[in-house]
Amino acid sequence: MKIVVNTRLLIKNKLEGIGWFTYESLKRITKAHPEHQFYFLFDRKYDDSFIFSDNITPVVLSPQARHPILFKIWFNWSVHRFLKKVNADLFLSPDGYLSLPTKVPQIAVMHDLNFEHYPEFLPKHITKYYKTYFPLFAEKATRIVTVSNFSKQDIVKQYKINPNKVDVVYNGINHLFNPISENEKATIKANFSNNCDFFIYVGSLNPRKNIENTLRAFDLYKKQVKNNHKFLIVGEKLWSNHSIEKCYNSLTYKEDILFTGRLYNEALKQVLASAIGLLYVSYFEGFGIPVVEAMKCSTPVVTSTKTSLPEVAGNAAILCEPDDVQDIANQMEKLTHPKISDQLIKQGLIQAKKFNWDTTAKELWNSIEKVLYLA
Repeated sequence: MKIVVNTRLLIKNKLEGIGWFTYESLKRITKAHPEHQFYFLFDRKYDDSFIFSDNITPVVLSPQARHPILFKIWFNWSVHRFLKKVNADLFLSPDGYLSLPTKVPQIAVMHDLNFEHYPEFLPKHITKYYKTYFPLFAEKATRIVTVSNFSKQDIVKQYKINPNKVDVVYNGINHLFNPISENEKATIKANFSNNCDFFIYVGSLNPRKNIENTLRAFDLYKKQVKNNHKFLIVGEKLWSNHSIEKCYNSLTYKEDILFTGRLYNEALKQVLASAIGLLYVSYFEGFGIPVVEAMKCSTPVVTSTKTSLPEVAGNAAILCEPDDVQDIANQMEKLTHPKISDQLIKQGLIQAKKFNWDTTAKELWNSIEKVLYLA
């Protein structure tokens, strides 16, 4: 069979959530199925490290698809022509975008529909494109894959899709994430937090991530507990709007909030495993990968009662209301109690075992087979 894959988000040293899903699942699928021919479609020069096996043919199609107008050209013209040229049996799109003119069966991986619920948190032209085209993609898709039962229910409800058409394939977690020694933790604290214990947040400074209330909760926690704890924010210090910046500048303990910039792989594992707790109280998540990464590192988690987060956290995290700053601060304080922290760590290690890339790849392949052989 000829399986064509949208791999435009496989960019060297710039893999984000969807990019990692694409990388980890396709690396396993292509090696496990040498009987099939895979075509990887890039929109720019690709790195050879993404060509995982001999049964992959890389192809660069123009134009670079980084704007709604270019999305339309790339998927509806360039991809459409290529699918016809190679007589493809399937088009797999890990970012959910599909080619509307083609008659080739297609699988759309829709990680979440945050733009339907919080359109104000994205640029207007991007929101307009998503809200116009994702309902069409959902209808066009032969099958839809998503990363949580919450997201499945959301897609079914928002787009009136038959639930039998939607498969849940959980994200996996990089094998690098694991606990570290006390000596390693001491080194990390010396390098990042002036030898102080610290809470951590990993992700973008997007309002959807509830950054303002998390910052306020840390400030309130410091006022209540009066200790030397810090708060590390792992990600770019790029204020997505004036409101977050204004909130930060109003804090009493803003000097205890430290920005590391982006960290990857081993460096990210080291700081995550050294934290006394992850704060991840988003308003909306399709999955919430940092929650499980923290659990794998034996770091207890405070997360949100909303969307997919209770599903992913199971009984291995403290849940709190994202709009209740006092509640967040109170739950942070609980993490300083050894009995509570130890119990969360034990439960977290068990919960984290449910999420691995081998399972992701197998379940994604099951969805592919439903289209190739059972459609």
